[in-house]
Amino acid sequence: MKWDATKERFGEEDLLPLWVADMDFRAPEPVIEALKEKVEHGIYGYPSHATGVDEAIVDWAWDRYSWEVSEKAIVHTTGVVPALSNIIKAFTEPGDEVIIQTPVYYPFYDVIQKSNRTVIKNPLHFTGEQYEMDLEQLEEAITEDTKMLILCHPHNPGGRVWSKEELAALAAVCEKHQLYVISDEIHADLLYDGYSHTSFASVNEQMAKRTFTTLAPTKTFNLAGIQAAYIIVENPELRLKLRRDLAGTFMNGPNMFSEVATEAAYRHGGEWLKQLMSYIQTNYEVTRDFLEDHMPKIKVVKPQGTYLLWLNCEELGLSANERKEWLIKEAKVALNHGPIFGEEAEHFERLNLASPRKTLMEGLNRIKAAYEKRGF
Repeated sequence: MKWDATKERFGEEDLLPLWVADMDFRAPEPVIEALKEKVEHGIYGYPSHATGVDEAIVDWAWDRYSWEVSEKAIVHTTGVVPALSNIIKAFTEPGDEVIIQTPVYYPFYDVIQKSNRTVIKNPLHFTGEQYEMDLEQLEEAITEDTKMLILCHPHNPGGRVWSKEELAALAAVCEKHQLYVISDEIHADLLYDGYSHTSFASVNEQMAKRTFTTLAPTKTFNLAGIQAAYIIVENPELRLKLRRDLAGTFMNGPNMFSEVATEAAYRHGGEWLKQLMSYIQTNYEVTRDFLEDHMPKIKVVKPQGTYLLWLNCEELGLSANERKEWLIKEAKVALNHGPIFGEEAEHFERLNLASPRKTLMEGLNRIKAAYEKRGF
């Protein structure tokens, strides 16, 4: 999609795609080899669930996040966004309110609205350098119709890795108002030096009983097309209801290739991930320095996690629509336009750092040429 659907999405020829959140890197070789072995078997009948993948997930959660997960708490699904949709439909009613912390990953809006639920915003506070949670506004936003909050952790598009203290403060509010929480932690493995991930469900036992944690190997290991994800549900009653609802829509069947890829990635992908994040971090530093030297009116929001870079373009003096047209028609690059993440992101663009440095530099030089032509 990133390369082949760019013209269809952006309406222009010859754009360099630096938008959708997947990578221009091959998956780890152990994953490729495991998939080859499965393909070469030659029989693709109805698969049964492989317990080895659950063992790999449990080990990964402990090794990476010091989070003790039981195998029975794992519910497999086809993707994080389908999981959000199914959880919302299972544990809220039409008309109920679901809170999101904006600006945020734009499918959050869709899964709420298309389920006939109401989006309630708890806008994040932008300090000029980073985003912070506004828990005072959150308290004010909650009504008797508010049933759920979706947490983006690490945050997409802002790159924040929420601290344990921030998560504990959020948990206190959610527990007080008996909110369910979906914690989307798909970017949990993509961390910069000096940062660690604390799963929201591990903050305290009370909130763990009301939390659905959505995870996947797909963002970490560039496997989006495999369609693999899982939900950690520690509360057995909630887990049973979710399993029944998934079975009712026939969304509970395993994908034989997804389970093979997941197990191989978690068992053998650690060194690949280490090298990846070293490369991504250098890409960030190169981009930061290039912007400071050649386009100082475009400011980077320093990422703590993800391979996405949030660019503050307010000093360009362009409206959101003018900036979008400028990037597409003059700079010839395809970025994710800030306002799709929420009106709070009027001045921002999202750039994908997960490309070979040659590709990234071509994109930066295209923007630089358009920047200089405009005389910014």
